[in-house]
Amino acid sequence: MMATTHALAGVALAVGVSLFVPEAGGLPVAAAALGGLFPDFDLTGDHRKTLHFPVYYTAATLIAAIVAAAVTTPVTLAVALFLAAAALHSVMDAAGGGLEPRPWLARSDRAVYDHARRRWIAPRRWIRYDGAPEDLLLCAALAVPGLVVLDGQAELAILAALAVSVVYTAARKPLVALADHLVPQIPQDVLDRLPARVVSFVADYR
Repeated sequence: MMATTHALAGVALAVGVSLFVPEAGGLPVAAAALGGLFPDFDLTGDHRKTLHFPVYYTAATLIAAIVAAAVTTPVTLAVALFLAAAALHSVMDAAGGGLEPRPWLARSDRAVYDHARRRWIAPRRWIRYDGAPEDLLLCAALAVPGLVVLDGQAELAILAALAVSVVYTAARKPLVALADHLVPQIPQDVLDRLPARVVSFVADYR
C-alpha cells in the first residue's frame, strides 16, 4: 500500500485514542503518522524485512500500551501509538500485493517478512498493489477521522497526503512503463557503484 495510506492509518488510530485523552495534544498524532511511515524507511535496504516486524511491533505495542495506561502522558501515548502504527503498517502489507516491480501481475509470493517464524508471509492481495484504485479509496477513508477532528496544519497535511495519493495512483503504471524504457540505458559502470538492493531492483526491469 502507499506510504500515505499507512501514515493516515496511524493518524486515524491516534485520533480514536485522542477522543479519550484530548489533553494529550498533537504529539501522539504526529508520532502515529511517523510510525505509519517508519517501516518503509527500509526501501533502500531489504524492503519489507529490515524494518517490518508484524509480530515484534505488536508485542512491543502491548507493552507500551500497558505503560501508557498506567502512566498516561503525551510521551507514553506517543511511544505506544508509534509502535501501534508501525505494527499496523507491517500487518497491512500482508493484505496487499507482493514484492515485485509490477505487483498487479501477482507473481510474487512475498508480502512481508515474519522474523518470529523466519519466513515470508504471502500476499493476500485484498489491496492488489500500492497505488491501486482500492488503495486510494482506503487512503481517503482513513483520512476522514483526521479531517473531522483535526484542524490547522494537521488538516492541511492530511489534504496534502491525499493529493499526493491521487497523483501517485494516476502515475503508478506509467512510472513503471517509463522505468522499462530508462533502466536498460543505465551503464554497467554506474550499476557497479550502486547498493546491492538497488541493483537487484534494477535487474527486475532488465
